Amino acid sequence: MEQPTPTPAEPAHRTAPADPRLDLVAGTLDLHHGRMRFVHPRDPTALLYEEDVARDQAYPPYWAELWPSGIELAHAVSEHDWTGVRAVELGCGLGLPAVAAALAGAQVLATDRSADALTFAAVNAEQNGTSIDTAVCSWDVPDALVAHGPFGLVLASDVLYGQRNVDEMHALLPRLVGAGAQVWITDPQRPLTGEFLTAAARWASVQSAPTRLPTVWLHRLTPTG
Repeated sequence: MEQPTPTPAEPAHRTAPADPRLDLVAGTLDLHHGRMRFVHPRDPTALLYEEDVARDQAYPPYWAELWPSGIELAHAVSEHDWTGVRAVELGCGLGLPAVAAALAGAQVLATDRSADALTFAAVNAEQNGTSIDTAVCSWDVPDALVAHGPFGLVLASDVLYGQRNVDEMHALLPRLVGAGAQVWITDPQRPLTGEFLTAAARWASVQSAPTRLPTVWLHRLTPTG
């Protein structure tokens, strides 16, 4: 199967500025309800904070990458009508799933540990004639986020890449959802995904399905009650 990629991808700026966050690439993504426009940093590795190696090792600037799982989650979300649903994206990065949900009618809160990520998510929403709310959020200190809930739709893409993330997801997700809610997580079969899904058996329903990419799966969790 040919991998679906955003096309075209063209430089948003011809001359690279001193700030790598402003050296942008523009692209488009075909969704069920039309074409999404977005921008992202040309070179995510240039965003490393050289003066704070410990910070980079603990929380690399993954938000600036255009991840296949984010693309597939945005595409899957766009297939449905989310009018009036309150949605949140966890670790939103560039915010493509959040924007897709907003375009499908949801009231969306995009969250990330990085304030830069939230800026890009908001800009990408604006480029598509919609808007999202944003909030800086650390999953280990989630009380402020929980206070915004409950949500009818919780979105996350490629977040199961470390034991810390898996543990924090297990603790956080039940606190975000209400009755009839759904949690959608796309994942490229990370080594810890099986552990996460096994522990998620306490949810009322856990369904996994392939996406357009053979390496990326969509996991849907429904809470009890």
